[in-house]
Amino acid sequence: MTKPSRPSTGVERPGLNRRTLFAGASTVGALAAAAALIPRASVEETAAVQAKPLPTKGGGYSLSDHVKQYYQTTRI
Repeated sequence: MTKPSRPSTGVERPGLNRRTLFAGASTVGALAAAAALIPRASVEETAAVQAKPLPTKGGGYSLSDHVKQYYQTTRI
């Protein structure tokens, strides 16, 4: 006994079957789960740096902690 043949619609989709459909759906589900677990890049708010007022007598040199540290390293 042979199986009755299906009537041909003329359009066959050889790549679309249940196995391919379930594989694609599981891939999409896995990608969605992975995307949900990846931490999002947080936008850090940068602190606004306030400029020091300009010196009244001109110049602009100030003896800061950084400069003092440099002078300490250059001593013999």
